[in-house]
Amino acid sequence: MGRTKEELKEAACRAIDAHRDDIIAFGDSIFAEPELGYKEVKTSEKFQKLLDSLGFAHQDHVALTGVIANFKGKESKMKVALMGELDAVVVPAHPCADPSTGAAHACGHHCMMAGLAGVAYALHDAGIMEDLAGDIALMAVPSEEFVELEYRNRLREEGKIAFLGGKQEFIRLGAMDDVDVMVMQHTQSTSGEQIKANAGSPANGFVGKLVRYIGKEAHAGGAPFDGINALNAAEIGLAAIHAQRETFRDEDHIRVHPIITKGGDLVNIVPSDVRIETYVRGARVEAILDASRKVNRALEAGAYAVGAQCEITELPGYLPVVTHQPLAELMYENLCVLIGKEHTECISASSGGSTDAGDISHLLPTVHAYIGGAKGGAHCPDYFIEDKDMAYIVSAKALIMTAIDLLADGAETGRMVKETFKPVMTKEEYLKSWGHLQ
Repeated sequence: MGRTKEELKEAACRAIDAHRDDIIAFGDSIFAEPELGYKEVKTSEKFQKLLDSLGFAHQDHVALTGVIANFKGKESKMKVALMGELDAVVVPAHPCADPSTGAAHACGHHCMMAGLAGVAYALHDAGIMEDLAGDIALMAVPSEEFVELEYRNRLREEGKIAFLGGKQEFIRLGAMDDVDVMVMQHTQSTSGEQIKANAGSPANGFVGKLVRYIGKEAHAGGAPFDGINALNAAEIGLAAIHAQRETFRDEDHIRVHPIITKGGDLVNIVPSDVRIETYVRGARVEAILDASRKVNRALEAGAYAVGAQCEITELPGYLPVVTHQPLAELMYENLCVLIGKEHTECISASSGGSTDAGDISHLLPTVHAYIGGAKGGAHCPDYFIEDKDMAYIVSAKALIMTAIDLLADGAETGRMVKETFKPVMTKEEYLKSWGHLQ
């Protein structure tokens, strides 16, 4: 007779505790060498070497830098994916930013990878797979941060990727085809707060845009009347976006936050090439698309006003997160065991942020929990991990405990979670409607 669910959880957590120093060293190593999306070569190699040291086979270069390690249970009634993210974000002012790229782990993705490392140690030492009726996949996924849009769009034009987000690419490439449930967690800032973790929260979706205004060069001092000022066109376009804001409904949580990435070539030449990157975020797909149309109209109006041209490249961003309550409750119960009910909530209010976990949540049951340990603002120079036991160790335990819940006892709970989930769309519908891929 196999071990009970609680015995399996205890064995897994003991293994994680036994490797506490190894897990912390692994997470710190990733923090020290931040890399941006689809460039996470060193980070990916570190995870590969960890898996090699434990004798685990793995598939590499999935969506350029992703890694997948599959583990078979005594039966294969279903499959659970445990995910972590490889990439950093651009925060040049962060004290630990890479001086050449501006990349910094100011969002806690290194903690997610530390959590996966902890799960790997638990799978190696505790031998839990022999008592589970389903399979587990550890997935190290690239490019969650939607940054460097021009670089990634070039990758897309070269046929190396089709989506700018790593989980989106995992869907496209078929890496999620045999997965039934996805479980992951994200570090959050909880310094001084009573609530240290939650089992998920709604998140906005968005579309991305690359905008280029094309004008005509002329000498800015001698003959500006011979030119067409693309920067003026951009400024009018941005002002026209601001004029749209009162038309956005409060309940749709629309956010439009453009940046000018190129304002011209030389101060004494009328700007003829001006570029903007922006998101249009929202809580519902219909609201995002409606706001996106308004933003495009505003941007094009700026070009029309001065006689410039406006080129808009639409980029498939991320879908809003669909919360699956039964799965969130499993994660919640485990977090209550790990850090106390008084420090845990099931579903928190939306942060207004976005994640490509939202895309997966439209296709299969997904939980995207938030576990504390950080201080400072996400994506800000003051973001640091102040409690590594919370951010690294508790996260690892929460992942493996939830996987055990799903796959123990003949995978009864996992099958219930799967049966109570109704997909918003199929993979084929997703690729066609959101990715615009035929």
